[in-house]
Amino acid sequence: MGGSWYGKADVVLDGTFNNYLTELVIKQKGNQVEGIFGYYFRNGYQSFYVKGTYDPKTRQVSIPNIPVVFYKANSIDGVTCNMSFEGTLRVSKIGSFVRGSLMSDGSYKYTCPELRVLFSLDSLMEKDSLINEGLAKKLWQPSVEDIVVEDDKDGPVIKNAVTSAGLSRPSVNTPKMDLSSLTARFKQRQSVITNELTVAADSIRISFYDNGDIDGDSISVFLNGNPVLEKQMISAKATTIYVKLDPTREFNDVSMFAENLGRIPPNTALMVVYDGDTPQEVFLTSNYSQNGSVRIRRKPKSGTK
Repeated sequence: MGGSWYGKADVVLDGTFNNYLTELVIKQKGNQVEGIFGYYFRNGYQSFYVKGTYDPKTRQVSIPNIPVVFYKANSIDGVTCNMSFEGTLRVSKIGSFVRGSLMSDGSYKYTCPELRVLFSLDSLMEKDSLINEGLAKKLWQPSVEDIVVEDDKDGPVIKNAVTSAGLSRPSVNTPKMDLSSLTARFKQRQSVITNELTVAADSIRISFYDNGDIDGDSISVFLNGNPVLEKQMISAKATTIYVKLDPTREFNDVSMFAENLGRIPPNTALMVVYDGDTPQEVFLTSNYSQNGSVRIRRKPKSGTK
């Protein structure tokens, strides 16, 4: 049962409601499980350290006392419902899944409806380091699907991802000629700065999620005009890059280039920037004429003006 799981939780009511993008990072010792439960809702993120039980015979997992923001709340800081998770582990050739529900306490079951959850196991994630080092703040480390980027005079460098033993991403200096067509198309569109963020660290983690309905949006990502992620479909699971900011620049621009518009135009995404253990959320929109961009500045070091 131990591992890093991702998925979403849907409100079990007629109508259309915001869902929750969920993460569960746990380790198992005997019949006990403990770790981190986190979720994105509307404009923010919450995570909690949780404990529960797992029955290997029935493959039932139970985790009580999880605060979940009310499904009609306007923000992540809204009223919470105290809920318990009950799920069943299913293992097949295509992967491992936990299907279950978040249920509120009996006296609030009509106020806080059931949330139906489906988790999928990320088999490449190292769970112990996440739990021991990050606790309820750092859910992700680079996996084989994640990209570490440095922006320097020789162009973006894709470095090794930190993964389970025996799995790594080869170091590759991205050839500029291979990406010249993509860069040319990027420059033909207007880059619109929609937000400015201030960070303290010189390295940040950026995760992209499809915003709203998962409709097949595909993007490329640019750092200071250089492509660092090419033709990546985004979904409820995070698409993550690790970026080392250029210290010689006054600011660094991260831009989202629309490879398509999905089934529901325009191309939209939730972009979450992590500076240490502090997330900052930005909603980006791109189309065939504009690139959605975020300008990132470093905080002045203490003692400097």
